[in-house]
Amino acid sequence: MSEYIKFSCERVAAEITSFEGLAELNAHRRKLRQLGLIGVDPNGIGFGNLSVRDGATDNFYITGSATGGRRELALADCAKVVACDFERNCVRYEGSALPSSESLSHAAIYKSDVTAGAVIHCHDSKLWAAVLNEAPTTSKTADYGTAEMANEIVQLFTHTDVPKIIAMAGHEAGILTFGKDLEEAFAALIRERKKICP
Repeated sequence: MSEYIKFSCERVAAEITSFEGLAELNAHRRKLRQLGLIGVDPNGIGFGNLSVRDGATDNFYITGSATGGRRELALADCAKVVACDFERNCVRYEGSALPSSESLSHAAIYKSDVTAGAVIHCHDSKLWAAVLNEAPTTSKTADYGTAEMANEIVQLFTHTDVPKIIAMAGHEAGILTFGKDLEEAFAALIRERKKICP
């Protein structure tokens, strides 16, 4: 188990079947890596992750934990999340890779918006500072990868109009964007970045 994963994991299958969105996922990861929005920090810790919903279900494929530094992901570098229990702080998944430490945050978006088909979690200090408390923002007390963060996200959707971007106050530089697919989630991110650096 990774020291960065704050929920309990229950693997229900050792492998996942190939999914349609893997090529698109890698294409958007390349763009995000070139922009420095996912990768590995100076301490060697990977950051950033992407997911795509599995059809009309609440299941989703997500990049594995500690894969931020990999140039390209194989199927074995992804996990399929098949259940999330915020109360028990537990994720059930398929695959050989541990699901990303932000799996609960991705699950909260899919649970809250049936039109969301993809989620991007990246780190961008400048954008984060600009949108903090301007865009929907989670509480500073909700740490990354926790059930508290997931519940904060659900509350944002319950009480505000979430315009495809969320600032994570308790996760410095942490941004979530989402859309009907990765292209729309990526476009939302780029649109917000252009506002601060036209």
